[in-house]
Amino acid sequence: MRESVRRATQVCPVEVAIAVVGGAWKMTVVKQLRDGPLRFGELTRAVGPVTPRVLTRQLRELEADGVVHREVYPQVPPRVEYSLTPLGQTLGSLVESLDAWGADYLAQAPVR
Repeated sequence: MRESVRRATQVCPVEVAIAVVGGAWKMTVVKQLRDGPLRFGELTRAVGPVTPRVLTRQLRELEADGVVHREVYPQVPPRVEYSLTPLGQTLGSLVESLDAWGADYLAQAPVR
């Protein structure tokens, strides 16, 4: 268990969830992987303006937390695919809710 998740267990389940799926691009990664496995380049294009370094870090954390599976195929050049684990797939309704909330927020957000 990653240290940030372990610390969150001392607070409440909401903090555990935020420790696992909170962070730059994580929910967008989960959203993009809902339709099936993607290679790194495909995922980068699907996620948006994320640097390879940041995406790699987020994928490693999601993998460590059991949300994303990384499959390396033994071929030249190496092929790596990312997919949601069964646990990651359970985030589907949360992704849909957050997506809808974000769209509503954008429609109602005060203009500054």
